[in-house]
Amino acid sequence: MLKRLNLEHILFLDIETVPQSSTFKELDKTTQLLYEQKTKYQRKDEHTAEEFYDRAGIWAEFGKIICISVGYFKMQGDIRNFRVTSFHGNEISILKEFKVLIESHFNKPQHVLCAHNGKEFDFPYIARRMVIHGIELPFKLNLFGKKPWEVPHLDTLELWKFGDYKTFTSLKLMAHVLGIPSPKDDIDGSQVRDVYYKENDIDRIIIYCEKDTITVAQIILKLRNEALLEEDEVLSV
Repeated sequence: MLKRLNLEHILFLDIETVPQSSTFKELDKTTQLLYEQKTKYQRKDEHTAEEFYDRAGIWAEFGKIICISVGYFKMQGDIRNFRVTSFHGNEISILKEFKVLIESHFNKPQHVLCAHNGKEFDFPYIARRMVIHGIELPFKLNLFGKKPWEVPHLDTLELWKFGDYKTFTSLKLMAHVLGIPSPKDDIDGSQVRDVYYKENDIDRIIIYCEKDTITVAQIILKLRNEALLEEDEVLSV
């Protein structure tokens, strides 16, 4: 089934998120209390809510999107390239620009969105943040009333499970075992918050996000038993 998909019909993506504020103290009292309640199970008695706030970015209710990187294939005869670009800046602008892209270029029935763990994280996170900001959901993110086989989403983690729901495999591990080459990491997901709030270096985050987007595309190629992308086939636009 995966082989039947036209690669040009897939929009690959990755998002980077951070807590809504740089510190727990900046939150209003109600939000602090709700965060404390939300994270009680994860924290147990080992951390206070304030100590645990560096992880707030994983929840759409307490985090925000600072970058969405997207990539797509373009085929011209035997020539193949993969074009990657990123949306960053104000979260509302990021979401609106992303929405314009998918509604203008990836809005047909054959088009699908693809991310690693996208069904559990990226897709619902984007949708929730759009709803919070009063942005009407694009068709590709509005799942209400859709049957499972009608959902236009691909998830490389789900594909790798082959029906096994007992385990989680990181993008980094999956790329490693599949022999997908990757340049040396500059940062990892746990460092994004500090790079954003302390170093104010969005460019490093964009590079990291785009690299993950390219890796997701490489995984799809590997699952289709096709040649991986070479460096000269990847273009920043």
